[in-house]
Amino acid sequence: MCGIVGILGSGPVAGHLIDALKRLEYRGYDSAGIATLDHGQLARRRAEGKLQALATRLEKEPLAGKIGIGHTRWATHGRPTENNAHPHTTDRVAVVHNGIIENFRALREKLIKDGAKFGSETDTEVVAHLVTAEMKQGKSPADAVAATLKQLRGAFALAFLFTGEDDLMIGARKGSPLAIGYGNGEMFLGSDAIALAPFTDTISYLEDGDWVVLTRKSVAIYDEQGKSVE
Repeated sequence: MCGIVGILGSGPVAGHLIDALKRLEYRGYDSAGIATLDHGQLARRRAEGKLQALATRLEKEPLAGKIGIGHTRWATHGRPTENNAHPHTTDRVAVVHNGIIENFRALREKLIKDGAKFGSETDTEVVAHLVTAEMKQGKSPADAVAATLKQLRGAFALAFLFTGEDDLMIGARKGSPLAIGYGNGEMFLGSDAIALAPFTDTISYLEDGDWVVLTRKSVAIYDEQGKSVE
């Protein structure tokens, strides 16, 4: 059972992402990674094995940025290698994922025919490429995610970052839990409340099929039909 954490912070988030992932170690994992936005550009660090390997890499190759996502992965599709570790990225988006995309092979084949280049064996990478394809057609990040979610079959919790969007994070759940943490000028996503406990005690869980658009000062939740949820 993988772990997700996302932080829209007021200061550097890389260290906080690692701390939050440590609180999810009980779920079990064989690789880990984080991605941040620094001056609008996506950057990531990933490592096989335990979180200490990722922490050691970050000491040598630190990541700046006040917004980021992190993940601990338990290998399902693809071996427990660095290339298969999350987050998965394109030039437009980074994504972390819990669960299984059951129709990923068909989606992957179509994406490859359309020119997408894959760097992993995972089911998750198709999500990044689907969102990217939708954005290249002119859709906003939120509209691109909404269009992508309609194409996915399976169970998932997802968190997204977008190039050039320093005040935007999107999360979605279908079958796998995902919690929203509310802070003072900060917002958080996590697989469960345990991951977010150091940052906030104000938590809500997405209902099944819901997805959320977060900024540091706003939360907008939508259902599977795209209707606003109170």
